[in-house]
Amino acid sequence: MEFKSNTKQRNKTIQGLRSFKNTLPTKIRRIIKKKGKIYEETIDNWKYIVGEDFFKVCYPKSFKSSSKLSVSSLSVMVKRGHETDMEYSKNHIIEKMNKFFGYKVVEKIKLLTFEEEQEKLMKKSKKKVTKSKFAEKISIIKNEKIKNALLELDNHIRKK
Repeated sequence: MEFKSNTKQRNKTIQGLRSFKNTLPTKIRRIIKKKGKIYEETIDNWKYIVGEDFFKVCYPKSFKSSSKLSVSSLSVMVKRGHETDMEYSKNHIIEKMNKFFGYKVVEKIKLLTFEEEQEKLMKKSKKKVTKSKFAEKISIIKNEKIKNALLELDNHIRKK
């Protein structure tokens, strides 16, 4: 294997087989990492984590990982009228999530309320996962296979 030192994206690379993660441009990697694996796994397994009753009245909105100044927190959207039930079961959900991932992922849960009318509006107007600025960056990509794969990933995420 030969080492190259004059590439545009990285200082040094090894010629030969590389993982898919390393073949993507750095800007695209930042776009994909924006949501994070923990948030994706939480959405996929939300029914198992909270149970059938809470699954019908709440869903995870966002996840913020811990930093030096703040603790990791999960924002959960809850239908109006079910806030007290969720408030009492916060600790149980945190324990279940940490047990599911195998380590301390969530330290705090923030509850945000919404009304059923807002839910209907959200279903009608599904936002694209890729915002307009990211869509522009994706359109700049010259490799058609990668561009189509990212757009297909956007469509797949939007269907969920």
